[in-house]
Amino acid sequence: MYQALYRKYRPRRFGDVAGQEHITETLRRQIVGGRLSHAYLFVGTRGTGKTTCAKILSRAVNCINPEDGEPCNTCTACVGIEDGSILDVLELDAASNNSVDNVRALRDEAIYSPATVKKRVYIIDEVHMLSLSAFNALLKILEEPPEHILFILATTELHKVPATIQGRCQKFSFKRLSLPVLTDRLNLIASSEGLTLSAEAVSKLAALADGSMRDGVSLLDQCATDDNIDLARVLNTLGLAGQQEVLRLTEIIASRDTVSVLKSLDELYNDGRDMPSLLNELAAIIRDLLVCKISPDSGLINAAYDPEVFIALSGKMTSERLFYCLDVLKTAISGLTRSGSSKLAVEMSLIRMCDERLSDEASALLSRISRLERYGVGTSDLTASVSNAVEKPGAIGKPESVAAEAEVAEKPVAAVDEKPVAEVAEDKVEEPDAVAEVVEAPEAEVVEEPEAVAATVNVSDDAIAEATEKVADMADSNGTEPVDFWADILELLKSEPHVHALLSNGSKVQARHEENALIVNMADFFDFNLVQSEFSGLLKEAAEKVFKRNIVVRVEEGGIVPVEDKRSKLDDLMSAFDIANVD
Repeated sequence: MYQALYRKYRPRRFGDVAGQEHITETLRRQIVGGRLSHAYLFVGTRGTGKTTCAKILSRAVNCINPEDGEPCNTCTACVGIEDGSILDVLELDAASNNSVDNVRALRDEAIYSPATVKKRVYIIDEVHMLSLSAFNALLKILEEPPEHILFILATTELHKVPATIQGRCQKFSFKRLSLPVLTDRLNLIASSEGLTLSAEAVSKLAALADGSMRDGVSLLDQCATDDNIDLARVLNTLGLAGQQEVLRLTEIIASRDTVSVLKSLDELYNDGRDMPSLLNELAAIIRDLLVCKISPDSGLINAAYDPEVFIALSGKMTSERLFYCLDVLKTAISGLTRSGSSKLAVEMSLIRMCDERLSDEASALLSRISRLERYGVGTSDLTASVSNAVEKPGAIGKPESVAAEAEVAEKPVAAVDEKPVAEVAEDKVEEPDAVAEVVEAPEAEVVEEPEAVAATVNVSDDAIAEATEKVADMADSNGTEPVDFWADILELLKSEPHVHALLSNGSKVQARHEENALIVNMADFFDFNLVQSEFSGLLKEAAEKVFKRNIVVRVEEGGIVPVEDKRSKLDDLMSAFDIANVD
């Protein structure tokens, strides 16, 4: 009968456990020195060796012929424990045995001495799944255990284990396995199985394992349908897109080509590529681009790309836009399981990444503002562009195009007998019939009614000042009412991180001041209850420091003022300069 590779190559000695030397060496020395604890708590992510070390420890403490703290794996005790014939070593799954009755039964039989070995060992996997009553039932025997009892608890979620249980165990934290460790073990297993594994293929399998040895070996087992395993076989077998295809998709996103990005996705979808894996790969490459932009020489880039191509691609996207793309991908990945159509969900995400105007998130707003800053569109540029648009309707566009059109508009005037504009105007008075065809009506209006044009330009300056102020307000307040007192209050609350985090969410919290009252509206019911019951005193103290007088603080649920008006004004301003085509 075929046996899965991860079971076939499960380590049987402490020395065979990869990447956890800080734990295996400590356990081996405790066995040699006779300093074993009565309870151990193994903590770590999946596939890092928790259950494997627990089984090795159960054999080592009962081995008849131990070898420097290692089980011999040949004596009757080791063989019986390994094949399950010795009932004094029991492995329980807390996910299916989580009731208080199961723990009481375990506690009742634990008082009896082992029949065939030195110690009765209980291995409880996923111990965090026990109910609160079961934990309480387990607590007493952990506090005063018989000498012949050894408990080994394993969990992936330490925060769910009560502190009273943790305090009665020796805790060992298993590390996530590194890429070199995974690569070496996969090569060793492939060699033992007579498989030819290319360097690109083993690197991809190690990266997909995400620190889990069991996942890496299972992926190798899945791809081992042929003796030769290369990168193409790994990608085809696992339904992955591949680094180059994802890199090409990222380049299309950077260029904001929505049509091309949808065509590329359709090709990948028809080729059978897995949509969740595609989003994860895309998130990984955008994360690497962000790291490359922040610190290209830090060594924190996970994947191997052509450095020149990668650096060039990172230069096409601002840090704000990369953060926005990661935000979109994070939301899409978390909601993909609830989506009826995975392709539709991915398409919507790609379209949003190509055009930030389709999202109302704060990260999208920051990305759009960064484009204004990146291309040097300041207040003076905005004023000049809109003023030019007042004189010439339809000329609003990029600053470069405005300057070019202004230059073209000046040439016909200067070309009339190479005279200044003032001379042309005088010629128009003396010889109206000859010059009327050359001098346009707008020039005559400038000469005859300068006050009217000046008034119009002044109005546009005011409008631009107001619009620029709105942009600054939105950037500073993140969608909340732009008032200084609330920013000052949040600044004072930075010493209380939990309170500051709750009240800094601009999309869920808004504040206003009415006479001697500070009204805080909260959209989330849970946050509202928490602030009202526990943090209102801190909020009142900070408010009184800011206003320098007694303040009544009222925390209310709901009442969040919609911000569509502000966002629509920003959209109008940005659309006026055709920002979507700048890149």
